[in-house]
Amino acid sequence: MNKVKVPVRERLLETASELFYAHGLRAVSADKIIERVGTTKVTFYRHFRTKDDLVVAYLEQRAALERRGVSEAIARADGDIDAALRLISEEIGAMACRPGFRGCPFINAAAEYPDPDSPVRQVVDAHRTWCKKAYEQLIAPLGLSAQATVADDLMVLRDGAMVAGYLGEPAIAADSFLRGCRAMIRHPRD
Repeated sequence: MNKVKVPVRERLLETASELFYAHGLRAVSADKIIERVGTTKVTFYRHFRTKDDLVVAYLEQRAALERRGVSEAIARADGDIDAALRLISEEIGAMACRPGFRGCPFINAAAEYPDPDSPVRQVVDAHRTWCKKAYEQLIAPLGLSAQATVADDLMVLRDGAMVAGYLGEPAIAADSFLRGCRAMIRHPRD
């Protein structure tokens, strides 16, 4: 049977993704990733100038996955805002139920990289900006006067659900997220 040879850069990123999420960004050294992949430092640094460049690539990959999931949920709901929020909450619950779930990789990264000017925080902030815009576009048909505020509230609910899914019962976190979203939309505050 022929095995497909995965390019080194992809193996580095895949291995880093597993280790970063499981152990934390700062706790995992470039040497550990290099050893696990079975490559050399020269090869590693040919693909990633610094470990932080690898962290950025990891977060960009995670952002793409989350954005795809949110976009697919909105598309599947076909204009039904409640259905879109239900699908997003189901995905949060499904993620939180997976073995090894450690919460939101973006919240975790922000905790480890407090400098807002670092490339890592810039990726985190860009993703959060995208998420807020997605919520704003989702609720736009409602014509709420406090649309930006409601989108901020939905982000807080999403963040809380991710943390609660890690610390508590994932199904409860997902259900609570959905109830909170519905309440925000029905009774927005200026």
